[in-house]
Amino acid sequence: MKTPLPSHLSFADIEAARRRVAAVRVTPCARAPQLSAFAGTAIWLKRDDLQRTGSFKERGARNALLCLTAAQRAAGVVAASAGNHALGLAFHGSQLGIAVTVVVPETAPAVKIARCRALGANVVVHGDSFEAAQRHAAALADATGGTVIHPFDDVAVIAGQGTLGLEVVDQVSAFDTFVVPVGGGGLLAGTATAIKALRPRARVVAVEPEHAASFLAAHVCGRPARAAVLPSLADGLAVAEVGATTFSIARSLVDDVVVVTEAEIAAAIAALARYAGAVVEGAGATALAAVLAGKVEGAKIVVPVTGRNIMPGTHAQVLSSWPQQRAPRLAHAA
Repeated sequence: MKTPLPSHLSFADIEAARRRVAAVRVTPCARAPQLSAFAGTAIWLKRDDLQRTGSFKERGARNALLCLTAAQRAAGVVAASAGNHALGLAFHGSQLGIAVTVVVPETAPAVKIARCRALGANVVVHGDSFEAAQRHAAALADATGGTVIHPFDDVAVIAGQGTLGLEVVDQVSAFDTFVVPVGGGGLLAGTATAIKALRPRARVVAVEPEHAASFLAAHVCGRPARAAVLPSLADGLAVAEVGATTFSIARSLVDDVVVVTEAEIAAAIAALARYAGAVVEGAGATALAAVLAGKVEGAKIVVPVTGRNIMPGTHAQVLSSWPQQRAPRLAHAA
């Protein structure tokens, strides 16, 4: 069962979400001295990889679950996800007594699939892309009467993600640039709404992997448009088309759109491990990749580290190969 999705998001919606998701951790946001030195600018890392399921997605998942009616809670929810939205729904669904079925594409990391099952979700592996998983999730919802909770194109989810922006404003004074990784655009739409309301002069920069630049395609066309998707370290951002709702909210709030290469993402993953002590997945390192590669400028930059759910073998491979895949600004640190 699909619920109508309003396309308007207000600052009041994000404030209400913050009250609603009080059980979600307030994560630290602190200056990263070594990364700042390498980049030649002050960098603050907002560590949402420290959420209990390892991703910012908990924010939107819990808010959406708490916005359901009693009948919808009883019928359960269905969602498609590359992994982190599924983890957020599985964890908070178990806490709230709501049955969760998640459809993940065959490309989803095994570590995310295993954790979803461990949290009690019914996990269905289907299709070779997020879009194929989404179609199957819709069919399952129609068959079971469950409510679809979209991973990004849902105002309740977007409002929940926006709570990260509220925390950043509380934690860092007078930052001038906020850099956001983009897949479907939920985090971008939510945090940009919050930050522009409270820090209107701050620049918001959207960053995507070169292998899945759907927001850039929409930015160029003036509407959501399909982009080619190739295998990427940032598998959590591998979305062929940005959400219509997220784009309508975010398009006027974004000051710049940047794409990063796989080598730059790898360099950021390695830099976070070596100089910030953080094991981070590709999607979680994408925003920092743009800063370290010199593609984002600012005097005081806040970078959300959005997820840690990376396959151990992938992480080890990135670390072992990094000197050959380092970002230019980090070359002297190898």
